[in-house]
Amino acid sequence: MAEGGPYLLGLDAGNTVIKAVLFDATGQQIAAHGIDGATHKPAAGMVERSVPELWENARTAIAGCLATAAIDPGAIAAIGTAGHGNGLYLLDRDREPLIGIQSLDMRAAALAAELDAAVGKELHAICLQRPWPSQTPVLLAWLKRHRPEIYHRAGTLLFAKDVLTTSLTEAPASDISDMSGAGLLRLPEAEYDTDLLALYGLEDARDLLPPLHAPVDVVGAVTRKAAEATGLAEGTPVVAGYFDVIASALGAGAGSPGTVSIVAGSWSINQVFSTRPVRDDRVFMVSAVGEKLFANMENSATSAANLEWYVRTLVERGGHHDDPFGVVNAAVATVSPAPDDPLFHPFLYGGRLGAHQRGGFFGLAGWHGEGHMLRAVMEGVTFEHRRHVEVLAQAGVTSSQATLSGGGARSPHWPQIFADVLGIPVSVAQAEETGALGAAIGAAVGAGIHSDVDAAVKAMTHAARNYDPDPTMRAYHDRRYAIWTRLTRAVDPLWHELAGQ
Repeated sequence: MAEGGPYLLGLDAGNTVIKAVLFDATGQQIAAHGIDGATHKPAAGMVERSVPELWENARTAIAGCLATAAIDPGAIAAIGTAGHGNGLYLLDRDREPLIGIQSLDMRAAALAAELDAAVGKELHAICLQRPWPSQTPVLLAWLKRHRPEIYHRAGTLLFAKDVLTTSLTEAPASDISDMSGAGLLRLPEAEYDTDLLALYGLEDARDLLPPLHAPVDVVGAVTRKAAEATGLAEGTPVVAGYFDVIASALGAGAGSPGTVSIVAGSWSINQVFSTRPVRDDRVFMVSAVGEKLFANMENSATSAANLEWYVRTLVERGGHHDDPFGVVNAAVATVSPAPDDPLFHPFLYGGRLGAHQRGGFFGLAGWHGEGHMLRAVMEGVTFEHRRHVEVLAQAGVTSSQATLSGGGARSPHWPQIFADVLGIPVSVAQAEETGALGAAIGAAVGAGIHSDVDAAVKAMTHAARNYDPDPTMRAYHDRRYAIWTRLTRAVDPLWHELAGQ
């Protein structure tokens, strides 16, 4: 059994994979274990998961992590959680699982548009967010209208990470980062608000909202039942945890004003921290992180999911590659950028400016190969990240450097493309599991190991690689970004027509 400690356990509940990662007080990873969960699609546009399976997979991941680490579980000072934001997880009045809806769900698209047209400005004035399809209160309002038998059985509203926290402690709770990121809090106060609920048509839903905490607050301790199920020590403190994009930013070393935290994962996440929330309805959402600290976000489902689709659909066809992303990196390495290289729209799952937006290549020629197409995918995704960052700058939150995390950060080529396209230095964290590390950072503060979040980030995060923008590529990318932007606008009416709108 390994000596040492104290240790921090970070749990990261994504839309599919649940990860348990053990760190020491300096942020060094000791052990990790992940479990891939099942997604259910009961009808077009619906994306659900089993809430009991979410906890069962977390239990298995925790047990596997502890087995690998070979430490005394009593040396774990605290546990933190992170999880995907929005979606909807409901328990009934007996605290039994009722329904789990993921943040990729689109069933409430029509209702979101209806609410936005009717009360979008009023909602934004309170929560700094307008309605969108998989936003938690919009999904809850959809259930109230279309599945009243579920709505009237509901007892507690949770987020993905809260399912784990509640299962560990038997004390339902949530935090300000997830609740505000879902448009359920008045900002900047970061408080529940009855007028806000009424605008969503949820004036009767106040009792569904669990006790509200700061992310670093200890909300309970591991129960005997949870200890027996996981191998954890009974009584281990558990903190409220973070919205996963906030956790990823902290784990990547961001969290202070002036740095843009970029997550190139399933979603394009672009967030700049500030001491006051930005009031600009061009900005997708604002999340409260702590006292006088807010994350201003421009997000969309337009990032590395595009490359994953390409790999799964085209590179892996027939299953004849043992290392498909290695094939991608090798192909991109063969390409020398040229002015007439093809362009790519990263809208396979719609875009921030409309669900009607679609993906596609433009400008392919007979002399282009797969390496050109793959580099175009990386560049097109990065162009949309740049557009998001420009929106934040126009709203008043600028950045002079960036941290990059998510699957895209693991590429040997993509971080340099980010630095060149954005025109600012980009750092990639040493930790691959930045979401779990962010959760552990919150646990370290809750346990008193570090005095505050800033101190914990400085002590527990380390840059692995730094990328400076190549000045010889500035004009190249600026020209192509301008063409890409004009092309996006030109094609937009045709996307509407294709969608039958």
